[in-house]
Amino acid sequence: MKKVRVGIFGAGSIAQKRHIRETAENPNVELVAVCDIVKERAEQVAKQYGMKAYEDYKELLAKENIDAVIVCTPNYLHAPMSIYSLKAGKHVLCEKPMAISSLEAEEMIRTAKENGKFLMIGHNQRLMKPHVKAKEILESGKLGKILTFRTTFGHGGPESWSVAQSLKTWFFKKEEAFVGAMGDLGVHKADLIRWLIGEEISEVAAFVSTLDKKYDNGQLINVDDNATCILKTKSGIIGSLIASWTYKGGEDNGTIIYCEKGVLKIGYDPEFQVIVNYKDDTRDCYNVGGISTNLKQLNSGVSDLFIDCILNGREPEISGDEGLKALNIILACLESQEKSTVAKVKQ
Repeated sequence: MKKVRVGIFGAGSIAQKRHIRETAENPNVELVAVCDIVKERAEQVAKQYGMKAYEDYKELLAKENIDAVIVCTPNYLHAPMSIYSLKAGKHVLCEKPMAISSLEAEEMIRTAKENGKFLMIGHNQRLMKPHVKAKEILESGKLGKILTFRTTFGHGGPESWSVAQSLKTWFFKKEEAFVGAMGDLGVHKADLIRWLIGEEISEVAAFVSTLDKKYDNGQLINVDDNATCILKTKSGIIGSLIASWTYKGGEDNGTIIYCEKGVLKIGYDPEFQVIVNYKDDTRDCYNVGGISTNLKQLNSGVSDLFIDCILNGREPEISGDEGLKALNIILACLESQEKSTVAKVKQ
């Protein structure tokens, strides 16, 4: 079988700890080249994995014979890098959030279709085994109608995880990140919850704030570090989505779905990641594998799915269209905060 030749844009933490490592382990992949604006970082990663190093992604595309790229850069570069690569005839796997506006995201989707290439977004939560099992349980109908939900993603912040390992991380720069905890964590849960419950979010009401994170000079960072959002689906299901960079005593990456016949809990028991408590006081417990955390990185399945779709000519399940739907939920939450009102989600 012909190997998929891959180039990596960005050599930061998400590239090193997830995408490069996972693609390197895939027998159907040949890692060809990596680029990063920090030349030494690109060279270090290239040496480790037997790739060529570049500072300019356009130069990489011009000189290397590759089939696909994985975009692992700050958020403001996602759209321009993806669009340029799609026009160059490459399949693209782009980290989340896929863009900094719905217009950018729509252009990415349009460019992929015009050039006959795949665009996949790195929403890995729906691929985690506990979430796959939860989806199976919900679709079985044994819990009846979904009524409400709560989904949370919080940890101590990206400054200790990002390659910069400091308050100078791009995550804290609005001109590069465009949004804070909502773009880093909230967009993951926006994608997950609409996928889990099988409905689109139609309205939101949100408080999006900066409460604690500060620059070296003591000023609050200019992106959000906390968000609490109320979401409503088209059929009337309501629930909350919480994203936080200020959980200093450990992560919360859990979801609870409240249904007619019981409660489904995901990610709140160290042994049984999926638990169903029925209203008759019976219980089902499932040990189906873990949920990735910053401290414990499990194989996300994202890179493997991307490569499999390329090899089999199959449109990725986590397509650009799916990424746009999650992004639009986040954008509506930002609008709700800005205007102090309930905001409609662009469909």
